[in-house]
Amino acid sequence: MSQRPFKILGIQQIAIGGPSKEKLKTLWVDMLGLEVTGNFVSERENVDEDICAMGAGPFKVEVDLMQPLDPEKKPAVHATPLNHVGLWVDDLPVAVEWLSANGVRFAPGGIRRGAAGFDITFLHPKGSEEFPIGGEGVLIELVQAPKEVVDAFARLAAG
Repeated sequence: MSQRPFKILGIQQIAIGGPSKEKLKTLWVDMLGLEVTGNFVSERENVDEDICAMGAGPFKVEVDLMQPLDPEKKPAVHATPLNHVGLWVDDLPVAVEWLSANGVRFAPGGIRRGAAGFDITFLHPKGSEEFPIGGEGVLIELVQAPKEVVDAFARLAAG
C-alpha cells in the first residue's frame, strides 16, 4: 500500500436523524445551546435538516438535525438515529482516488456540493466484492476542508 497522500483533519459534522426535527431541536438547541446556522431541504436526498453549530472558526463542528420529507421513501434519514459522521479532509479528490484504489467502497453520487456548501462524498457503510472496505455499518462523509481549516490544523500539528 502506498503512503496516504491526504490527511483527515478532524470531525466536520455529526448528523442525527429522527421522525421530527422539533424533538431533536428541543435537545440540541434549547437544552444544549447549539445555534441553528442554516437549513437544507433536498427531495433527492429525502431530507429536511437544520444545520446547528458548536465551537468556532476552524474548530466549529456541525450537528445536523434531520427529518425525512417522506418517511416512506429512501434514503431513510430517520431510520438510523446517528445518520453519519463527517470528517474534514485536506484534499478530497486525492483522498477519493487513493481510497478507491485501495479497496474502499463509496456510496453512489460521487463528489458533489453538500448542505453546508463544501464538496463532499460518502464512504459506503458496507464493503462489496469489488471494494471490500466499507464503514462497517457507519456512513462516513468526507468533506473538503476550506483553506483556513487546513491551515489551522497545520499550525496545530507544527506545535
